Amino acid sequence: EQGFVATGPFARDEVGVYRNISTKGLSTTFPFTSNSLSQDDGILYGINTHNNSLIIFDRFRTENANMVVFAKSGGGKSFAVKLEILRSLMLGTDVIVLDPENEYKTLVDTVGGTYVNINLNSNERINPFDLPRALKDTETKSGDLLRGAVINLLGLMNLMLGKCTPSESSILEKAIITTYSLKGITMTDDDISGKEVPIMKDLYSVLETMDGAKGICERLEKYVTGIFSGVFSEPTNINLTDGLVVFSVRDLDDILRPIAMYMLLGYVWNVTRSSLRKRVLVVDEAWNIMQHEDSAKFLFGLVKRARKYGLGVTTITQDVEDFMGSPEGKAIVTNSSIQLLLKQSPASIDVLQNVFKLTEQEKYILLNSAVGQGLFFAGTEHVGIQVLASYFEEQVITTNPNATK
Repeated sequence: EQGFVATGPFARDEVGVYRNISTKGLSTTFPFTSNSLSQDDGILYGINTHNNSLIIFDRFRTENANMVVFAKSGGGKSFAVKLEILRSLMLGTDVIVLDPENEYKTLVDTVGGTYVNINLNSNERINPFDLPRALKDTETKSGDLLRGAVINLLGLMNLMLGKCTPSESSILEKAIITTYSLKGITMTDDDISGKEVPIMKDLYSVLETMDGAKGICERLEKYVTGIFSGVFSEPTNINLTDGLVVFSVRDLDDILRPIAMYMLLGYVWNVTRSSLRKRVLVVDEAWNIMQHEDSAKFLFGLVKRARKYGLGVTTITQDVEDFMGSPEGKAIVTNSSIQLLLKQSPASIDVLQNVFKLTEQEKYILLNSAVGQGLFFAGTEHVGIQVLASYFEEQVITTNPNATK
C-alpha cells in the first residue's frame, strides 16, 4: 500500500527509497500529457485517435506545403483528399486537380468549379509550347525562361516518341530553340508578353528541314497530322479560374494519358509562376506519372520548387511499391511536410515501415484499420487519425455508391 501511494501523483513518499532516473524515463510518469497535433488555425483533417483531439493543420505554415497520401484501393484516400479540397476552398485557396479516373466531377458541380475533359474529341486544348507570361521570380536570370521550356519539351518528346538517342535529343534541342526563335523568342527574353508562342506543327516543319531528323518526323507525325493530332497540336484555349479546376484525362487512351498529365503539369507550372497566389495541386493516381523517368523527374522538380510560388502539391497513389521504387518517389516523400497513411495492403506495408520507421503497433494499425483511419505525419510528429466529415460533406465527396442512398 505504501508503494502504491508513493507512485501516485500525491507528493507522498511512504517508502523512502531513492535512486537516479533519467529525465526521459521521468517524463513517462507525468500524468498530465497527451500526444496532440494541432495548430490554432488551418484545415480540420480528422480526429486524433490517441486522445480524441482535433487534428487542425495549415499546410502552408510548414517547411513546404506538399503532402503525400498512400492507401490501398478503397482505403479512403480520395475521400480524405476531397474533404481537404472542400475545406481549402472555404478558406480561399485555389485547387487544381489532375484526375485520371473522373472522380471529382460531382465535387466540381457542387462548388461551381471548372471541369476540363481532355480527350481526342473535346474542344479544350493545351499547347505544350506555352511559356509563363512573366516570371514572378527575382532569381530568374536571362535565358532561364526558354532554357526551362526546352528541357521540359525534351522530356515530353521522350514520352511521345519513345526514349530518344543522344543524337536525336541533340537534334530536337536545336529544333525547339529554332522553332521559338522563328516566333521572336530567344535566350535573351525574360518576358514574352505580346509574342505568339509556337505549336507542335511549327516544330514539325523545322524538323523536316534538318538532316538526320527523318526518323523523328515519322514518329512525331501522328501527334501533328495523324490520329492524335487534336490533343497536342493546337493553341491553348482554356484559362484557369479561381476556385476548383479539374482536368480529367480518363477518356484518353492509355498511351496518351501519361503524356497528357505531363503536359498538364507543365501548364499548371507556367500558370503558377505567372500569377502568384495560394494554390493546391492534386495529382491523383500519381503512378501514371512515376512510371516514366522524365515525367517523374518533372513532378519532383515541381514539388521541390512549389512553395516558392505559393503552391502545395498533393501526391496520391495506391501503388506504394512502384512509387517508392524510384529515386524521385522517395524524394517527393522527403519533400512533403505532411504524409497521410491510410489502410494498406500486406504487399506495401514493409516498404512503408522502412521509409517511415513504423513500429509494429503502427504497422498493425495500417493493416487492420477501417476506411479513413491511419496515421497522420506532420514534420517529426505523427498521430493516429480518423478522417471525419459532416453529413453534407459526405454526400458530396463519397465514392461509395451505397453511402448516398
